Amino acid sequence: MSERNTYRIGIDVGGTFTKAVLINNATFEVAGRYSVMTTHSDPRGVAKGVIEVFRNVLERSRVDPGDVVFLAHSTTQATNALLEGDVAPVGIVGMANRVEAVLARGQSSIKEIELAPGRFLRPMHRFITTEKLTEELVRETLYALRDEGTQVVVASGAFSVDDQSAEEMVMRVASEMGLAVTGGHEITKLYGLTTRTRTAVINASILPKMIGTANMTEAAVREAGIAAPLMIMRGDGGVMNVQEMRRRPVVTMLSGPAASVAGALMYLRVSDGIYFEVGGTSTNIGVIRNGRPTIKHARVGGHDTYVNSLDVRVIGIAGGSMVRLRGNEVFDVGPRSAHIAGLHYAAFARPEEIVDPRLELFRPKDGDPDDYVAIRSANGERYAITNTCAANVQGYAKPGWHAHGNAESARKAMAPLAQRLGVSVEETARRILEKASGKVIPVVEDLVREYALDRDQAVLVGEGGGAAALIPFVAERMKLDFSISQDAEVISSIGVALALVRETVERVIPNVMPDDLQRIKREAFDAVVRLGAAPENVEVTIEVDPQTQRVRATAMGASEMRAQDMRKEVSEDEAREIAARSMGLSPETLRLAAATDQVRVFQGQVEERKWRIFSSRRAPVRAVDREGVIRVQRSDGVVAVATAQTGLAEMRRLWEEVTIYNGDSVITPDMFVIAGRRVVDLSGVSALEQALAIGRSELEGLAPEAPVALITVQGARGL
Repeated sequence: MSERNTYRIGIDVGGTFTKAVLINNATFEVAGRYSVMTTHSDPRGVAKGVIEVFRNVLERSRVDPGDVVFLAHSTTQATNALLEGDVAPVGIVGMANRVEAVLARGQSSIKEIELAPGRFLRPMHRFITTEKLTEELVRETLYALRDEGTQVVVASGAFSVDDQSAEEMVMRVASEMGLAVTGGHEITKLYGLTTRTRTAVINASILPKMIGTANMTEAAVREAGIAAPLMIMRGDGGVMNVQEMRRRPVVTMLSGPAASVAGALMYLRVSDGIYFEVGGTSTNIGVIRNGRPTIKHARVGGHDTYVNSLDVRVIGIAGGSMVRLRGNEVFDVGPRSAHIAGLHYAAFARPEEIVDPRLELFRPKDGDPDDYVAIRSANGERYAITNTCAANVQGYAKPGWHAHGNAESARKAMAPLAQRLGVSVEETARRILEKASGKVIPVVEDLVREYALDRDQAVLVGEGGGAAALIPFVAERMKLDFSISQDAEVISSIGVALALVRETVERVIPNVMPDDLQRIKREAFDAVVRLGAAPENVEVTIEVDPQTQRVRATAMGASEMRAQDMRKEVSEDEAREIAARSMGLSPETLRLAAATDQVRVFQGQVEERKWRIFSSRRAPVRAVDREGVIRVQRSDGVVAVATAQTGLAEMRRLWEEVTIYNGDSVITPDMFVIAGRRVVDLSGVSALEQALAIGRSELEGLAPEAPVALITVQGARGL
């Protein structure tokens, strides 16, 4: 008798639609999908839409709720609550000893935060010196804040990163009084009282609304018979359990873009590239590097926070962006879209619906310029001319992609515009795409520079329903490779279903020592296990910033109800083919430079000429795991073979060999240590002893003869 199938559900709550996908847990194939309009205005908020889609996707796919082993959703609620000013009044209790009180009083008193034009968060503030701190005084202080209207309390003490006792007392008393409460130390362990307090205030302001939504959603999930833990998408590309969301809802900001990145990482197995989530009105652009999205601290109302979120650039150009005309020239494309104007795309009309089209200029919304283009058919129906229409005319939107429409309809609609411009329909379409891509290309170039991406490896990954309307043309102009995601229109929901549990621990550690790195690594490991990750597959990466003395440990792992491998194990020849295709070389020219029982490292040789005179050689490297996923890719590198017993000595030798001494400066290498299936990225570590400390922790416990692969890249030449 065959085993019953089990399933994962991923739900992406977008600005317009809430989409659910049902994924077979053995094959990772999409077994069902369903969408509804996002329920922003419902009394139950977005929870209503979440409940509706997961119930419907189960019923329509005829799947028993008991067969669901993983359920997760992204949420726009935190972001929307802040943008709309739908926040709870917050009262701050600042604390410090007498010596620190003068500075701490001002630093813990947060000025108003403009969440959106005309919408402000204005925290109330009280201050207590810790020498006078008693439960009675705390209670009196909280009563006073509550009388002023406080609904949620923030406990924020100077240096609570090191000693949380004062904050914990305030939190305990507030809970006894029935007040929701956030402690600064719960949000971050970084120094900086002002930013730490501000982040806690933002978290506290959305706490009641987010807890209400979480309770409602979880109750509906249990009522439906789903026993799997309810997970929530974070803004940094991971998921956390619903209990953690009740404590730190602020980390769900930007979880929508994060969901699409998770899809690219887990479903498409992207290792390095620039991803685009192209919707109808706007496009999110970011970077995946070393198999991880790039992360930075989010800003709210123009203020820094300690909330980790994706480094996403949002631009007002997408699949539905409409053409603007001034004189006889295409003046612009966007930012208004056909969706905003309430018009259908011409490319999605039937050819017989577009009869004797006439050009019209109009305002999509009051206050907009009246230079947006529409065409009116003889039957009175109006259609928009969009990027998607232009991509269909030019043949970039291929069959099978979500943006593929009817090229004949698009040509008929575009004919009056072409006549106005005095050029062919095809040239009109090209001008539209050139104008639109002109907004995208500078953003991509900035990301290539900022993250020092090798252009040979800067693959453009298109996601979202409008991906084919922009990405192929942008890639052609930039001479870069591209791919459009399978199931691009629901890739965000897929990403939610497949996302890893993630947690980041940050500390400011002056003169960081190897023992410090071991401690923060262990803390990140323990934290992600508490959030639901299976200990045996957790990987931790360390970054050390010598300028700010900030150390960041990021732990990621699959949930306890772990999915089976997405692909069968690949052979050596198949892995070689994958590596060769990535390098743009013939498979027979690659050599197997190193291997563990789970990862193979291939290396090639490339000779390049400059000005037809000078030549140089480089040795590109690809580490391919047994599932066929490229775990490390570098345009040039040194590969060495070691064992667990000799690994540290070989690390030291390679580090010293590749380090560049240039006058007063020292350029340390990027290094990767591969043991079993673990790929330890040491590219954020700038000191040899720190690298050796991390390497030691990875190699301890392995059999002395266990194979280890080392990849080293000179800092000046690396990706």
